[in-house]
Amino acid sequence: NSLFISVSAASPQARITHQGQACNYNDEGYSERVYAIREGGTLELSCLVNGHPKPQVRWTKTAGAVQDKKYETTVYNATLRIECIQRLQAGRYYCRADNGIGQPAIKSFRVDVYYLDPPVLTVHQSIGDAKEYYQERTVFLRCSGNSSPPALLTWHRNDRHTLIGDEGVSIYEPLFTQGETKILKLKNLRAQDYAKYSCVASVRQVCGLKDQKASFKLTNRTAAPSIQIRVTDPVIVNPGDLVLLQCEVLGGDPPPRLSWSRVVGELPPDIQVSGGNLTIPRVRLEDAGEFQCSASNNVSGPVRKSISIYVRTLRNGRFWITPDPYHEDDTIKIGREVKISCQVEAVPLEELRFSWLKNGRRLRPSDRIIISKADSELAAGTSSLDIIDLRFTDFGTYTCQAKLANYASPEINIEVNISSSTVPPSVSVPPNRARLRIREGKDAELQCEVHGKPKPVLRWCRIDKDCTDPVETYDGILHLRNVSRTASGVYRCQTSPYNGFNVPPREAQVELEVLYPPPVFPQTLELRQALGRSVSLRCNVERGKGWRPLRYEWRLDGSLLSSARYDAADPNLYEIEKLSNRDYGVYNCSVSNEAGTSSCIFSVNGRAYAPEFYYDTVNPVRSVKPNVYSFLLQWTQKEPEAVDRVTSYRLQYKQIRSGHPRWQGVDVSVPSQIRRGDLLSHTISDLYKPFSYHVRLTPQTLFGDGDSALRLVHYYEAPTLSPQTGDASCSFEDESLCGFRHDPSGNFNWTRRNAEKKNPNTTPNTGPLTDLAGSSKGMLAADVPYSPGGTPAGHYMFIEASRPRKPGDKARLISPIYTLATPSRSGGRQNVFCLFFYYHMYGKHVGSLNVFIRSYGTLGDQPMWSHSNNMGDHWHKANVTITPRGPFQIILEGVRGSGMEGDIAIDDVTVVEGSCAKQSSFYPSPRNSCDMALSHTCCQLYLVALALAYGLMWPR
Repeated sequence: NSLFISVSAASPQARITHQGQACNYNDEGYSERVYAIREGGTLELSCLVNGHPKPQVRWTKTAGAVQDKKYETTVYNATLRIECIQRLQAGRYYCRADNGIGQPAIKSFRVDVYYLDPPVLTVHQSIGDAKEYYQERTVFLRCSGNSSPPALLTWHRNDRHTLIGDEGVSIYEPLFTQGETKILKLKNLRAQDYAKYSCVASVRQVCGLKDQKASFKLTNRTAAPSIQIRVTDPVIVNPGDLVLLQCEVLGGDPPPRLSWSRVVGELPPDIQVSGGNLTIPRVRLEDAGEFQCSASNNVSGPVRKSISIYVRTLRNGRFWITPDPYHEDDTIKIGREVKISCQVEAVPLEELRFSWLKNGRRLRPSDRIIISKADSELAAGTSSLDIIDLRFTDFGTYTCQAKLANYASPEINIEVNISSSTVPPSVSVPPNRARLRIREGKDAELQCEVHGKPKPVLRWCRIDKDCTDPVETYDGILHLRNVSRTASGVYRCQTSPYNGFNVPPREAQVELEVLYPPPVFPQTLELRQALGRSVSLRCNVERGKGWRPLRYEWRLDGSLLSSARYDAADPNLYEIEKLSNRDYGVYNCSVSNEAGTSSCIFSVNGRAYAPEFYYDTVNPVRSVKPNVYSFLLQWTQKEPEAVDRVTSYRLQYKQIRSGHPRWQGVDVSVPSQIRRGDLLSHTISDLYKPFSYHVRLTPQTLFGDGDSALRLVHYYEAPTLSPQTGDASCSFEDESLCGFRHDPSGNFNWTRRNAEKKNPNTTPNTGPLTDLAGSSKGMLAADVPYSPGGTPAGHYMFIEASRPRKPGDKARLISPIYTLATPSRSGGRQNVFCLFFYYHMYGKHVGSLNVFIRSYGTLGDQPMWSHSNNMGDHWHKANVTITPRGPFQIILEGVRGSGMEGDIAIDDVTVVEGSCAKQSSFYPSPRNSCDMALSHTCCQLYLVALALAYGLMWPR
């Protein structure tokens, strides 16, 4: 039963076919193939590939603009399908087919997405004084559109009169608009110019895109919007208050439409908008901002009014001490000047009030005590206390109180102590802490010591990074958890500019070095090599600070091979000149430094790669005996030249059923050297119907067993068409359905049914009473011969339209693969077959029945026949001529109609060689062959001849 077939490997070839909802297609030029589809439709492109082994297909799309990058597409299958396609998904799509032999095949396809947006119509008016007694009024109606392909914009007046030939009207396109804008100019308005104007955008019904229209009625009252907001700007409220903004229309014709928006960002979700009213039930701090009311009536542009909402806020108090600026040192001394400043964040600043206290008693300004509420040299929200000629009696605790005049919120108190011990800060690094060396993964503490009174906050950042968001610490210690190698660098600690002295910041630096094991690559690598060949193993070490390797060590399966220091000549390379059996194994190259050890692991073996099963075998199932079948298994060998020659294969299989039976095995010999792409085969016999089997295939070399490949083998009936075997017919009397199977891409399945098992609750006036053979003469259409002898037990295939089925649901039945007696060749005989079957479509809601052919050598299901609508309570016959280029399958698709009263049934599906015209002479129509008005004898003779033609027994 062993068989070896050598098939030369073939480089990939590809071409793109289109399906889906195309509305325009241009295939005239090979270099520019264009597929047009309507926006919202389904794009479906199929990449038809040839080659052996079977190429892998990848679809890609490279978007043009940067903003389109999110629409890039990568699909790894033969069919690219995009549902509800959008305009930004238009572009060039590429199909790449690669099977590792020769150059990949790359084909491209341009996809245009067609759309037509409603045009935008705006009116612009101008009035100029030409003379003292004369005013000229000119109106411009501007129409702009957005479409693909470019739309034709046309103007109409009163929906029926064109404007051509009217001297008072001119139509033109502005420069640089590329046909997207058209302007209608009415100069020196006349009485007849007050009318309804319409701008129609049309793409000439391309892709079924209907014309879009925008209209405007011009009157002597037409005017741009005028609005106002009925509250004073700005609106200042407390947190939690109700805010109501009212925008009202003062003028404009037609009446303007009002809307609210936020100048920066989106409207908060709890804001309520109703017409011109905007309501915030409980205002929050984050609700503050600028809001905008817009009014539009298509006259001129939208008119906008803005208003700001301020929510009262008082937070984040801070202070700083400024020594006498006229002295070089930063200390505070008797007889010198000292300034204390405090700052808060307040909204609104106009309501901010400050008070100063000393030792709990309110301070009042004097010749030596100067209190400033708003200092132009300081930031907003700051108050300063300036003490001139500091005395001993001025030492004490000063308190800055801040509050909002119209807000009953808690005030902010900031205390500052001034005494002889008040000194500016100093920063230093403790001994032996200026440079830290930490192993990767450990915690690190960077420390700076800060002295002074008051003690300021320290801010930490790396000097090589942007220090816009420093880390603040109060104890001078920066804690870093689980440090990584990227944390290495120099860190700076610096005194904060507030809550301390207003002097140049004091700072210090700490260097952190993170030690880590040497980074190596590859970390793991498998090398498959034949005996007698050379092998080079290299463990590469990445260059960088903190990793300096100290030692290399090579081991094979734990045994030491060599070791060397880092300064040895090329210690990371290990070479085997001539591979032997003892050289197979796992090699470990360890590289060590003071932080640890890293390893490169190499697995060197001569194990063959796994075979790759060939799934395109035509009809691999053969019936041997009534209860036994065989299966033709085919495969190719992956990378056969990489290791020693494959001498044989171990083929094992076991039945899929309970009890876990043992594996059965056989050795499959290989007569010669296998090349890449060669197709191997073996027939597995003595398999029991209808069980499925696990199959395991293992290549064998001098090294031993290689990697195994697993697959499932299923039994199915596969009819073969040839002049010797005749036709292939199925009346669905066997539960195996003659090898037909349900397509999982459908929404539901066909049902096998007969009259005896018919549900008594089935919807009336739908479906057949019996199968074709059991039908009476009254239930046969004129094109169906009478076939007596049927019983109510006869079966047929049926789709049920009742719930839960929905309109448009599909049930698809796929036939087995029909083989060809004579393969079709260029210039040779063309294969012609006839499919005929019987169908029953009855009910007022009946859908459609479609027939497709799926042929090897083409991609996609090709439509061959279709019928819809109610055909009455009769069986009808369909004839479909098929001319496949290779083995083919038949797909019978039933589509559920608009309601439950409409079922579809099929019976006696037959495929015969030859055209349907040739077959029709063997299947005459009883009603057309014998005129029912003739004698009874004529009809008896006709029925006898018909019975003999079908080989039927005529009852006595």
